[in-house]
Amino acid sequence: MNPVKEKDDLESVLKNLKKLEELSPFEFKELLIRLAKRKSERMMLNAGRGNPNFLALVPRYAYLQLGKFALSEAERHFGYMGDLIGGHSDREGIEARFEIFVRNHWNERGTAFLNSAVSYVRDYLGFSAGDFLHEMVQGYLGCDYPSPPRMLPLAEKIVARYLMKEMGAGYDLGYSLVDETQLFAVEGGTGAMAYLFESLKANHLLNPGDKIAIAVPIFSPYLEIPKLDTYRLEIIEVRAKEELGYQIPDEELEKLRDPEIKAFFLVNPGNPTSVKLEDGVLEKLREIVEGDRNDLIIITDDVYATFADDFKSVYTVLPHNTILVYSFSKYFGATGWRLGVIALHEDNVVDRLIRELPEEIQEELERRYAPITPNARELKFIDRLVADSRNVALRHTAGLSTPQQVQMVLFALYALMDEQEKYKNAVKHVLRRRYRALYRGLGLEPEENPNLTYYYTLLDTEKLAERLYGKEFAEWFIKALPIEEFIVRLALDAGVVLLPGKGFEVLHPSVRVSLANLREIDYIKIGQTIRRLIDEYYKKFKESKGE
Repeated sequence: MNPVKEKDDLESVLKNLKKLEELSPFEFKELLIRLAKRKSERMMLNAGRGNPNFLALVPRYAYLQLGKFALSEAERHFGYMGDLIGGHSDREGIEARFEIFVRNHWNERGTAFLNSAVSYVRDYLGFSAGDFLHEMVQGYLGCDYPSPPRMLPLAEKIVARYLMKEMGAGYDLGYSLVDETQLFAVEGGTGAMAYLFESLKANHLLNPGDKIAIAVPIFSPYLEIPKLDTYRLEIIEVRAKEELGYQIPDEELEKLRDPEIKAFFLVNPGNPTSVKLEDGVLEKLREIVEGDRNDLIIITDDVYATFADDFKSVYTVLPHNTILVYSFSKYFGATGWRLGVIALHEDNVVDRLIRELPEEIQEELERRYAPITPNARELKFIDRLVADSRNVALRHTAGLSTPQQVQMVLFALYALMDEQEKYKNAVKHVLRRRYRALYRGLGLEPEENPNLTYYYTLLDTEKLAERLYGKEFAEWFIKALPIEEFIVRLALDAGVVLLPGKGFEVLHPSVRVSLANLREIDYIKIGQTIRRLIDEYYKKFKESKGE
């Protein structure tokens, strides 16, 4: 139960700060939102959540046109029933019927892209246009269980191509990795996290008391899930350093040589840091894994990859050791669609570790997966993930809903076909303008970093105070206004909602500002609000010195 009630004033809230510090930053946010809404005449500026206020239009219009075509396919059956009942699509002749549909709907938004997408799939990717159309139409209608449950066949191949393009695999490596990468379509990044933790535990790869390494700062659930009674894992922090632009120094990566560390979790580019890992960090990680830790499982969450320049994923550097998590939510403005994938190389360390488990555990796992296969020992980890996602017994009805997979494919094709990256450049431009607007409101020049994605920004309140009024004031300021009180004051006094960096394991007093979900003018206002609060305390500082 929340320790602070809606009626509480600032004094009451501050009395409960110790309790509030124990909350997840996202639960703390809900309290801040209530505080920010107390004055109904004031607009709340909620920069606490990463839900973008932009979205990709073209693939959504294409989805609508695909829906029209799909329904026309369904209407071809049961005509004697009027418009009461439709049927499944027929594979035979579907290409010709699609060409007629395109001619009849050419002037409607989305049709041209959908037509181009079918052509791209046929002429560039080399797949059958008829097979693709039939899979997409049946998928849109949602009239079959997902089959295979892991992911629709052509959907998997198309999304794998999109992933390798965005993960920085490079032309030659990328196309070999496409063919070697297996995907499991899941309900966004959160679904991926839940399934991975559960299946790694179920297969005795992560057991209570085991050590895992986590690259911090990081998205807070990665810190919270391992501590649950279900898992009870020991966390070893691998800390990125602020003075290095939130890169991980060699001495921190060296911790991974410890053979007791079973897995290494990271978010790249980071949340809340919004920084991608440099090539030097990736090469050091490669050296450690290939030299001493070829048994290390790496889980990399790369949801923000598309916002970075020249991004390279850990998956492309160490594909045999890495499980890749990706969500379509942020880049395409699709958090409500719940679209994500887990990617795993067909020759991976997880399958090898399962094969090396002791005989008594092998027998236990045989019993676990016996309802779905007579050869449980040969069952790949990615297929165990699918089964575990539905408690094994319901594996036959597992899988992401087919209409969701269809929209995912259209998003992937939109990015693949956009060779000039017009959408990507437009989104990056929006985020960079908001970043500069925030600093304009603060009255400061923005800090530049070539590794930033600009999806979030971390504001170090001590550094801000020092840049504005000097080191002596900054040292006084962070003692006079603790970061939790700073955040509560912003919510109560000005309706501004930000998240504390502490909840993401940021060591210094800081706030995370999402640059994704408000207007540019709002970021100027947030900057001005923060500046006014610092100015207020600067006056108190001067008074305390008798000036």
